[in-house]
Amino acid sequence: MTGNDAVLALMVATALGFDFTNGFHDTGNAMATSIATGALPPRVAVTVSAVLNLVGAFLSTAVAATIASGLVATEQVTLAVVCAGLTGSILWNLTTWYLGIPSSSSHALIGGVIGATAAAAGVSAVKWQDLVSKVVVPAALSPFVAGGVAVAGTALVYGLTRGVPERARGHGFRLGQIGSASMVSLAHGTNDAQKTMGVITLALIADGTLPAGSSAPTWVITSCALAIGLGSYMGGWRVIRALGKGLTEIEPTQGMASESATAAVILCSTDFGYPLSTTHVATGAIVGSGIGKRGAEVHWKIARRMVTAWLFTLPLSALIGAVAYWTAHGIGGTAGVVVVFTVLVLASIAFFVASRHPAVTPENVNAVWTGSVVPPAPTDKVSP
Repeated sequence: MTGNDAVLALMVATALGFDFTNGFHDTGNAMATSIATGALPPRVAVTVSAVLNLVGAFLSTAVAATIASGLVATEQVTLAVVCAGLTGSILWNLTTWYLGIPSSSSHALIGGVIGATAAAAGVSAVKWQDLVSKVVVPAALSPFVAGGVAVAGTALVYGLTRGVPERARGHGFRLGQIGSASMVSLAHGTNDAQKTMGVITLALIADGTLPAGSSAPTWVITSCALAIGLGSYMGGWRVIRALGKGLTEIEPTQGMASESATAAVILCSTDFGYPLSTTHVATGAIVGSGIGKRGAEVHWKIARRMVTAWLFTLPLSALIGAVAYWTAHGIGGTAGVVVVFTVLVLASIAFFVASRHPAVTPENVNAVWTGSVVPPAPTDKVSP
C-alpha cells in the first residue's frame, strides 16, 4: 500500500466514523418524542430507526451531489483536506452529544470541510453563494417552517379530537406515532446518509479514483447506509433525553404532529438536494407542538441553549477543521494525517469514557427533567 492509499483508507474510515456519530447523534430527531410518550420502548425505537435509516440511504443521492461538488472547488480538495474536515465535524458532534445539545451533524460536516478547504487553498475555494443559498438560508428558515407546520397540525388534531376521551385519544396517537416516527427515520436516511456519501465521493475525485462530477459508487452508498444505521441503533441517549424531555412535556398527539411536520419538511428538502439539518427541523417541530397545545409549557431556556449551539456549529467546526489541516500539513505526508487520525481516536475514547460517569441509558432516559441532561441518581432528592 502506498502512502496515498493509506491516506485514502484513513479518510474512508474517518468518514464512516462521522456517519456513525451522525446516526447516534440524530436518532433523537426521529425517536425522542415516541420514547418520551411511551409509543415505543427505547430499544425498539432505536432498532426501528436504524433499519429505516439504512433503507432511506438508498432512496436518493441528490444531497450527496450537493456535498460532493456544490460547496467547494473540487480541484482544490486533497485527501488531507477531507480528513481534516471530517475531524472537525466529528469532534464537534461528540462535544455537543456529550453536553446533550441536539446540534446539526450536517452543518458540522459542512463547516469542517469548508474550514479545511479554506485553510488549504484560501477562502476563494469556497463557493460562498451556494453555501448561503443551499445551507445558511435553509438552516435559518427550516425551524420556523417546521414549527409553523407543527403548530397548525397540533392545534388541528386537538380541535378535531376534542370530544374523544383522553385515554382513547392517547392510545390512538401512540399508534400513529409509530408511523410518523418511522417516516422521520426514513427521511433522515434519505438526507443525512447522503452527506457522508458526498464526502467520500469528493475524496475519491480528489484522489483521481473517480472523474470530476461522478456520482457515489455502490460500495460507498452501502457502507454509509450501514454506518448510519449502526449509529442509530446505538442510540444517542443524551440527545434523545434533551429533545424528548427538555423542550416540553410531550403528549402522543403533539408527538405525532411534530414528527409528521419533521418528516414532511425533510423529504421536501431532499427532493431539492438541500443538505438540511434534521436537528433544526425536529427541534422547531417539537417547540411548535408545545406552542400549538393550549396550556403546554415550552422550556425556552433550553431552546435558547440549542439555538446558541446552532449559531456556533458552522464556524467552530470550520475552525477545528482548519486547525486539523494545518497540523497535518505542518507534519507533512502520510505521517501528518496519521497523527490527526490518532488524536481523533483518542479524543473519541475520552468523550465516551466521560459520558459513562454518569451515563444516560434506555432505563433512565425518561426520568423527570430537572434541568440537566443527566438524570438524578435514584438516591437523589428531586425538588418539587
